Amino acid sequence: MMSGDPLSDILSEPAAPLPRSANSIQVINRAARILRTLRGEPAGLSLGAIATRVDLPRSTVQRIVGALVAEGLLMAASPGGRVRLGTELLSLAAGARMDIVELCHPHLKALSEASGETVDLAMLQGDHLIFVDQVVGSHRLRAVSAVGETFPLHSTANGKACLAAMDDDQVRAILAGCRLALGSGDARSIDDLLDELALVRQSGVAFDNEEHSLGISALGVAFKDRLGSIYAVSIPVPSGRFAQNRGRLVALIRDMHETLTRVLVY
Repeated sequence: MMSGDPLSDILSEPAAPLPRSANSIQVINRAARILRTLRGEPAGLSLGAIATRVDLPRSTVQRIVGALVAEGLLMAASPGGRVRLGTELLSLAAGARMDIVELCHPHLKALSEASGETVDLAMLQGDHLIFVDQVVGSHRLRAVSAVGETFPLHSTANGKACLAAMDDDQVRAILAGCRLALGSGDARSIDDLLDELALVRQSGVAFDNEEHSLGISALGVAFKDRLGSIYAVSIPVPSGRFAQNRGRLVALIRDMHETLTRVLVY
Protein backbone atom coordinates (compact mmCIF):
# COMPACT_ATOMS: atom_id res chain seq x y z
CA MET A 1 0.00 0.00 0.00
CA MET A 2 1.37 3.37 -1.01
CA SER A 3 1.85 5.85 1.84
CA GLY A 4 2.04 9.02 -0.26
CA ASP A 5 5.61 9.64 0.88
CA PRO A 6 7.98 8.66 -1.97
CA LEU A 7 10.91 8.01 0.34
CA SER A 8 8.83 5.87 2.68
CA ASP A 9 7.61 3.89 -0.32
CA ILE A 10 11.20 3.39 -1.54
CA LEU A 11 12.32 2.25 1.90
CA SER A 12 9.32 -0.02 2.54
CA GLU A 13 8.92 -1.62 -0.89
CA PRO A 14 10.32 -5.18 -0.80
CA ALA A 15 13.68 -5.32 -2.47
CA ALA A 16 15.55 -8.36 -3.67
CA PRO A 17 18.60 -9.00 -1.47
CA LEU A 18 22.03 -8.59 -2.95
CA PRO A 19 23.65 -11.87 -4.03
CA ARG A 20 25.57 -13.64 -1.30
CA SER A 21 28.75 -13.18 -3.31
CA ALA A 22 28.44 -9.37 -3.14
CA ASN A 23 30.94 -7.98 -0.66
CA SER A 24 31.20 -4.67 1.12
CA ILE A 25 33.65 -3.23 -1.41
CA GLN A 26 31.21 -3.96 -4.24
CA VAL A 27 28.36 -2.28 -2.35
CA ILE A 28 30.48 0.83 -1.72
CA ASN A 29 31.44 0.94 -5.41
CA ARG A 30 27.79 0.71 -6.45
CA ALA A 31 26.73 3.39 -3.96
CA ALA A 32 29.46 5.69 -5.29
CA ARG A 33 28.26 5.11 -8.86
CA ILE A 34 24.71 6.04 -7.87
CA LEU A 35 25.89 9.22 -6.12
CA ARG A 36 27.97 10.25 -9.13
CA THR A 37 25.03 9.59 -11.46
CA LEU A 38 22.95 12.08 -9.45
CA ARG A 39 25.65 14.74 -9.63
CA GLY A 40 24.36 17.56 -11.82
CA GLU A 41 20.75 16.36 -11.55
CA PRO A 42 19.04 18.94 -9.29
CA ALA A 43 15.59 17.64 -10.36
CA GLY A 44 16.57 14.14 -9.31
CA LEU A 45 16.11 10.79 -11.04
CA SER A 46 13.72 7.90 -10.61
CA LEU A 47 14.91 4.50 -9.47
CA GLY A 48 14.39 3.18 -12.98
CA ALA A 49 16.47 5.96 -14.53
CA ILE A 50 19.27 5.42 -12.01
CA ALA A 51 19.20 1.66 -12.64
CA THR A 52 19.55 2.25 -16.37
CA ARG A 53 22.46 4.66 -15.97
CA VAL A 54 24.47 2.48 -13.59
CA ASP A 55 23.46 -0.77 -15.35
CA LEU A 56 22.16 -2.48 -12.21
CA PRO A 57 18.85 -4.24 -11.42
CA ARG A 58 16.18 -1.88 -10.13
CA SER A 59 15.85 -3.97 -6.96
CA THR A 60 19.57 -3.56 -6.22
CA VAL A 61 19.37 0.19 -6.82
CA GLN A 62 16.31 0.42 -4.57
CA ARG A 63 18.13 -1.29 -1.74
CA ILE A 64 21.20 0.96 -2.00
CA VAL A 65 19.14 4.13 -2.46
CA GLY A 66 17.16 3.24 0.67
CA ALA A 67 20.37 3.00 2.69
CA LEU A 68 21.67 6.30 1.26
CA VAL A 69 18.38 8.03 2.05
CA ALA A 70 18.53 6.76 5.63
CA GLU A 71 22.01 8.30 5.96
CA GLY A 72 20.94 11.66 4.50
CA LEU A 73 23.15 11.22 1.43
CA LEU A 74 20.05 11.20 -0.80
CA MET A 75 16.69 12.93 -0.40
CA ALA A 76 13.32 13.28 -2.14
CA ALA A 77 13.38 15.49 -5.23
CA SER A 78 9.69 15.31 -6.15
CA PRO A 79 6.38 13.79 -4.99
CA GLY A 80 6.75 11.27 -7.81
CA GLY A 81 9.55 9.31 -6.19
CA ARG A 82 12.62 10.93 -7.72
CA VAL A 83 15.67 11.23 -5.48
CA ARG A 84 18.55 13.70 -5.51
CA LEU A 85 21.77 14.27 -3.60
CA GLY A 86 21.10 14.92 0.08
CA THR A 87 22.09 17.71 2.45
CA GLU A 88 24.50 15.51 4.40
CA LEU A 89 26.84 15.75 1.42
CA LEU A 90 27.20 19.50 2.09
CA SER A 91 28.75 18.89 5.50
CA LEU A 92 30.97 16.17 4.06
CA ALA A 93 32.10 18.54 1.29
CA ALA A 94 32.88 21.25 3.86
CA GLY A 95 34.96 18.75 5.81
CA ALA A 96 36.80 17.75 2.65
CA ARG A 97 37.71 21.40 1.97
CA MET A 98 39.13 21.72 5.48
CA ASP A 99 41.11 18.55 4.89
CA ILE A 100 42.65 20.12 1.78
CA VAL A 101 44.02 22.97 3.88
CA GLU A 102 45.43 20.56 6.44
CA LEU A 103 46.84 18.30 3.73
CA CYS A 104 48.50 21.17 1.88
CA HIS A 105 49.97 22.96 4.89
CA PRO A 106 53.11 20.78 5.29
CA HIS A 107 53.87 21.28 1.60
CA LEU A 108 53.40 25.04 1.90
CA LYS A 109 55.75 25.05 4.88
CA ALA A 110 58.40 23.01 3.04
CA LEU A 111 58.18 25.34 0.03
CA SER A 112 58.50 28.40 2.27
CA GLU A 113 61.54 26.95 4.04
CA ALA A 114 63.20 26.05 0.74
CA SER A 115 62.56 29.45 -0.83
CA GLY A 116 62.67 31.69 2.23
CA GLU A 117 59.52 33.36 0.90
CA THR A 118 55.87 33.62 1.95
CA VAL A 119 53.67 30.89 0.43
CA ASP A 120 49.89 31.25 0.07
CA LEU A 121 47.05 28.81 -0.51
CA ALA A 122 43.89 30.24 -2.08
CA MET A 123 40.57 28.77 -3.18
CA LEU A 124 38.56 29.85 -6.22
CA GLN A 125 35.14 31.25 -5.32
CA GLY A 126 33.19 32.60 -8.26
CA ASP A 127 35.03 35.53 -9.81
CA HIS A 128 37.64 35.91 -7.06
CA LEU A 129 40.10 34.06 -4.84
CA ILE A 130 39.94 33.74 -1.08
CA PHE A 131 43.12 33.03 0.89
CA VAL A 132 42.67 29.99 3.13
CA ASP A 133 46.21 29.41 4.44
CA GLN A 134 49.63 31.05 4.53
CA VAL A 135 53.18 30.34 5.68
CA VAL A 136 55.16 33.54 6.22
CA GLY A 137 58.67 33.71 4.76
CA SER A 138 61.89 34.25 6.71
CA HIS A 139 63.07 37.40 4.89
CA ARG A 140 62.64 40.67 6.75
CA LEU A 141 61.27 42.27 3.58
CA ARG A 142 58.41 40.01 2.55
CA ALA A 143 54.90 40.01 1.11
CA VAL A 144 52.13 39.06 3.53
CA SER A 145 48.34 38.98 3.09
CA ALA A 146 45.64 38.02 5.58
CA VAL A 147 43.91 34.64 5.51
CA GLY A 148 40.33 35.33 4.44
CA GLU A 149 41.32 38.23 2.18
CA THR A 150 39.98 38.15 -1.38
CA PHE A 151 41.90 38.84 -4.60
CA PRO A 152 40.99 39.22 -8.30
CA LEU A 153 41.72 36.52 -10.84
CA HIS A 154 43.00 38.45 -13.86
CA SER A 155 45.92 40.27 -12.22
CA THR A 156 47.31 37.74 -9.73
CA ALA A 157 49.55 34.74 -10.33
CA ASN A 158 47.31 32.37 -8.36
CA GLY A 159 44.21 33.81 -10.06
CA LYS A 160 45.65 33.30 -13.53
CA ALA A 161 46.71 29.76 -12.56
CA CYS A 162 43.08 29.04 -11.60
CA LEU A 163 41.74 30.55 -14.82
CA ALA A 164 44.18 28.43 -16.83
CA ALA A 165 42.53 25.33 -15.31
CA MET A 166 39.36 26.27 -17.28
CA ASP A 167 38.64 26.61 -20.97
CA ASP A 168 38.35 30.00 -22.64
CA ASP A 169 34.53 30.00 -22.65
CA GLN A 170 34.46 29.46 -18.89
CA VAL A 171 37.00 32.27 -18.40
CA ARG A 172 34.91 34.66 -20.49
CA ALA A 173 31.78 33.75 -18.52
CA ILE A 174 33.43 34.26 -15.12
CA LEU A 175 34.98 37.60 -16.07
CA ALA A 176 32.02 38.91 -18.09
CA GLY A 177 31.32 42.50 -17.11
CA CYS A 178 34.51 42.85 -15.07
CA ARG A 179 36.95 45.64 -15.80
CA LEU A 180 40.33 43.93 -15.90
CA ALA A 181 42.13 46.65 -13.99
CA LEU A 182 45.81 46.42 -13.13
CA GLY A 183 47.74 47.85 -10.21
CA SER A 184 49.05 50.61 -12.46
CA GLY A 185 45.51 51.83 -13.11
CA ASP A 186 45.49 50.55 -16.68
CA ALA A 187 43.24 47.73 -17.86
CA ARG A 188 43.90 44.73 -20.07
CA SER A 189 41.63 43.13 -22.66
CA ILE A 190 40.10 39.69 -22.24
CA ASP A 191 41.81 38.55 -25.46
CA ASP A 192 45.20 39.59 -24.10
CA LEU A 193 44.49 37.64 -20.91
CA LEU A 194 43.41 34.54 -22.86
CA ASP A 195 46.66 34.64 -24.84
CA GLU A 196 48.59 34.64 -21.56
CA LEU A 197 46.49 31.79 -20.16
CA ALA A 198 47.37 29.67 -23.19
CA LEU A 199 51.03 30.04 -22.21
CA VAL A 200 50.24 29.23 -18.59
CA ARG A 201 48.57 25.98 -19.67
CA GLN A 202 51.74 25.03 -21.53
CA SER A 203 54.19 25.85 -18.74
CA GLY A 204 51.98 25.05 -15.73
CA VAL A 205 53.11 28.24 -13.94
CA ALA A 206 51.43 31.67 -13.92
CA PHE A 207 53.12 35.00 -13.16
CA ASP A 208 52.18 38.38 -11.77
CA ASN A 209 54.73 41.00 -12.79
CA GLU A 210 53.54 43.85 -10.55
CA GLU A 211 50.11 43.59 -12.17
CA HIS A 212 48.19 43.46 -8.90
CA SER A 213 50.45 45.49 -6.58
CA LEU A 214 53.37 47.67 -7.61
CA GLY A 215 56.61 46.38 -6.10
CA ILE A 216 55.32 42.81 -5.68
CA SER A 217 55.75 39.99 -8.20
CA ALA A 218 54.54 36.42 -7.83
CA LEU A 219 54.23 33.01 -9.42
CA GLY A 220 51.50 30.43 -8.89
CA VAL A 221 50.21 26.97 -9.77
CA ALA A 222 46.70 25.54 -9.53
CA PHE A 223 45.17 22.15 -8.78
CA LYS A 224 41.74 20.59 -8.32
CA ASP A 225 40.55 18.48 -5.41
CA ARG A 226 38.41 15.36 -5.82
CA LEU A 227 35.26 17.51 -5.65
CA GLY A 228 36.39 19.67 -8.54
CA SER A 229 37.14 22.76 -6.43
CA ILE A 230 40.13 24.75 -7.73
CA TYR A 231 42.95 25.84 -5.43
CA ALA A 232 46.19 27.70 -6.11
CA VAL A 233 49.56 27.95 -4.38
CA SER A 234 51.51 31.15 -4.92
CA ILE A 235 54.77 32.77 -3.86
CA PRO A 236 54.59 36.60 -3.65
CA VAL A 237 58.01 38.29 -3.55
CA PRO A 238 59.32 41.87 -3.58
CA SER A 239 60.06 42.47 -7.25
CA GLY A 240 63.80 43.09 -6.90
CA ARG A 241 64.38 39.75 -5.21
CA PHE A 242 61.93 38.00 -7.54
CA ALA A 243 63.95 38.95 -10.62
CA GLN A 244 67.11 37.50 -9.07
CA ASN A 245 65.49 34.20 -8.01
CA ARG A 246 62.81 33.61 -10.64
CA GLY A 247 64.32 30.43 -12.13
CA ARG A 248 64.90 28.85 -8.71
CA LEU A 249 61.37 29.71 -7.54
CA VAL A 250 59.86 28.20 -10.70
CA ALA A 251 61.73 24.94 -10.09
CA LEU A 252 60.68 24.84 -6.43
CA ILE A 253 56.99 25.49 -7.05
CA ARG A 254 56.91 22.94 -9.88
CA ASP A 255 58.42 20.30 -7.59
CA MET A 256 55.88 21.13 -4.88
CA HIS A 257 53.00 20.96 -7.38
CA GLU A 258 54.12 17.55 -8.63
CA THR A 259 54.40 16.22 -5.06
CA LEU A 260 51.09 17.71 -3.97
CA THR A 261 49.31 16.34 -7.03
CA ARG A 262 50.55 12.83 -6.22
CA VAL A 263 49.33 13.20 -2.64
CA LEU A 264 45.88 14.36 -3.75
CA VAL A 265 45.53 11.54 -6.26
CA TYR A 266 46.64 8.72 -4.02
